[in-house]
Amino acid sequence: MYKKLLIFAVLLSIVACENNKLSKAEQEEYINKGKEITKASFNELSTNLMAQMKLGGPQQAVPFCNTQAMPITHQMSEKFNVTIKRASDRVRNSENKATEREIQIIEGYKTSLESGSDLSPIVEINSDKNKQFYAPIIMKEKCLVCHGKPGEELNVKTDSLIKSYYPLDKAIGYKDGDLRGVWSIEFKNN
Repeated sequence: MYKKLLIFAVLLSIVACENNKLSKAEQEEYINKGKEITKASFNELSTNLMAQMKLGGPQQAVPFCNTQAMPITHQMSEKFNVTIKRASDRVRNSENKATEREIQIIEGYKTSLESGSDLSPIVEINSDKNKQFYAPIIMKEKCLVCHGKPGEELNVKTDSLIKSYYPLDKAIGYKDGDLRGVWSIEFKNN
């Protein structure tokens, strides 16, 4: 009896895996959609943040990020009828804490980055049977003012300001070209 149950379980898992595969055309379609959404979302966040930086530097931008980054991300989610998350293993905002699967994706991207491999988007079926898109978020030099190494790109005043808004902040110590995290986009089944 145990042997029959084991065989049934193995067959069931094989069928489940087959049902969770995407065709090459579906992969390309959702990679293109994911790229479009991440580009639009990045542009919206970046445009707003850079405007705040011009108005008053980090002293203006940090409070703005604290209160407006998540609402902007939620607005973009609604616009595209998806769930958008900027996930990281070193979070500033706890809402961006990576799930177990996102950690696996981040670790895979870190390994690829270290070996000099290209970091390509990933599309898969998630545990809710929805299509899930992941793409790397690479640290840019201009972001180091708030995410760089303390005492170097990140000055003491800005570091103190960040800690006042984010007491558990772990999103510092990066350098240009580092992996900051991933875009994680869940497409809702219609």
